[in-house]
Formats: sequence, C-alpha cells, structure tokens
Amino acid sequence: SRFETCWPALMKDSHGVVIVFNPELPSHLKEIEMWYSCFVQQQPLQDSQCLLVAHHKPGHAGDTENLTLASPLNKLKLIHSNLEEDPEDVRMEFVKYFRSIINLLNESRDREEMSIIS
Repeated sequence: SRFETCWPALMKDSHGVVIVFNPELPSHLKEIEMWYSCFVQQQPLQDSQCLLVAHHKPGHAGDTENLTLASPLNKLKLIHSNLEEDPEDVRMEFVKYFRSIINLLNESRDREEMSIIS
C-alpha cells in the first residue's frame, strides 16, 4: 500500500489483471481481495479479464485442491504454478489468458468501428 499513489498510473488503460500470490501465506489470501477490489472491481474490467496465480515455491508441494477463496474471488480463473514441476502448463494458461484479452480487445474495437460506420 505504500505505492498506492502509483496505482492510477498502473490501472490507466489496462485491459487485464494478473494477481500472483503465495497460497501458503494466510495474509496473501486476504490481500488478494484488496487487489481484486482495487484493480478489477473499481475499474471497468470483467472477471474474465482477471487471472489469479497461486504460486507454489520450489520444494513446497502445496495443496492445490483445497484452496478456499473469498466469495468474489472464487469465480475467477485460478491457476496453480510451480515452475519446477509444470512450467509448460503455466505457460499454456498464460497464453490462453492473453488470447482471451486480445479477443476482448478485438471485439471492442469492432463494435466501436461499427458504431462509427452506422
């Protein structure tokens, strides 16, 4: 929060938000609610434009099945990352996420162009 004055610059013209957190730290589970509220809900972004990444540190197995998120967060796309075990899976999920953002931008641009033509 000490960089909160910079947040508007980070949010300006953003089309997506990726929130990376350590699921083994209870404080992070609370903090991601604040990040979601500030960077997604208070912006004109849809939930589909947000990706949650539960990053597991190397050497920590982590529980990928029983992660409980607060109500507004449990409907977001969540991926578990462990770059030692499954870097390709994480890369593929990022590619899918970025493609969805690009598709949203293209659809928005097409609608804007059609409204100008009409």
